[in-house]
Amino acid sequence: MSTYYSFLRPLIEGSHAVYFVYHLQEQRVLYVSAGYEDLTGDPASHVAEDLPFWLERLHPDDRQYLRHRLAEAAPGEVVQNVELRLARADDRPQWLRLAACQLPQPEGHTLLSGRLEDITRAKEMDINSQKFNTKKNATLEILSHDLTTPLVLIQQLTEQLTEEMDGALTPTTQHLLHLMERTSRQGLNLIRDFVDNEFLESANVLLKWERADFVAWMRTTLEEYERATQHLHVLVSLEAPAGPLYAHLDINKFQQVINNLLSNALKFTPDGGRVEVRVEDRGMRLRVIITDTGIGIPSQLQPVLFEKFTPARRPGLRGEKTTGLGMSVIKTIVELHEGRIWVESTEGQGSTFTLEIPTLPA
Repeated sequence: MSTYYSFLRPLIEGSHAVYFVYHLQEQRVLYVSAGYEDLTGDPASHVAEDLPFWLERLHPDDRQYLRHRLAEAAPGEVVQNVELRLARADDRPQWLRLAACQLPQPEGHTLLSGRLEDITRAKEMDINSQKFNTKKNATLEILSHDLTTPLVLIQQLTEQLTEEMDGALTPTTQHLLHLMERTSRQGLNLIRDFVDNEFLESANVLLKWERADFVAWMRTTLEEYERATQHLHVLVSLEAPAGPLYAHLDINKFQQVINNLLSNALKFTPDGGRVEVRVEDRGMRLRVIITDTGIGIPSQLQPVLFEKFTPARRPGLRGEKTTGLGMSVIKTIVELHEGRIWVESTEGQGSTFTLEIPTLPA
């Protein structure tokens, strides 16, 4: 083994990542690579004195999560991609990625060997990108709702005027009214196609899993909807636990699930109505409940609502069209997260969509 290590040593010692060996029973670092100084700014020889300080800086939720991941792993199994937060003076966490393995020794003790790397810059970019995507998707839905309303009104007024003035219109006026109606219809289709394509394209790529605070993420998602209430003419609200609630998510995919459910709620809720979102901690699972005061779903359509190209697809109250794919894709994404989704609805009284996914230890 020492012969093999001599070949690997230049790579290990020359890496910015930290390689270490830790004696679990004695709670003592047996080896740490030169990357320790790059990561901490302190010489590797100081690791024994530094260790209590680093453990104190570790986020309590991440400490519990790390214990859970290590406890689940079999002896000799490598635990990969454990992301940990260390507190810093500027309140911006330092992000580390850990890979570790517990190795039982013939003498009866256990060594923990692993690799730590600083991923702060990449993680901050990823978080900012997620926030941008969340706000972008919410804004698209809000703009779609806001822009379709006047176009639907123009289309309806044009059709009504054409019907009432039948036989009394000059060919030029008929042509202009027909042009107005066609332009409004094309505009509606263009807006909805753009939003639908954003949803379907993002739903058809590989999932990128990460541990996320679901409550914090939902607050960011709903922020734009709550702010745009006066433009939507529908009151959107969120009720959620005060503390963190962790889940294993592909954030971009799950964002599309929530946005599409909210879009449907807005689509079928008249002006002056309400869309209420509630997040509940159910222990080993979390539940998201989206309730609207809309027109509801006929009972005969509810059993086929989540089918691909479902016959339950209907245009929205403001003329929004639908491909019928949305609910099928939503169900697929939720099930990929080991969850389930269902609907309860009474025609004329609104709908409630409920989904559940597993939680992770805090």
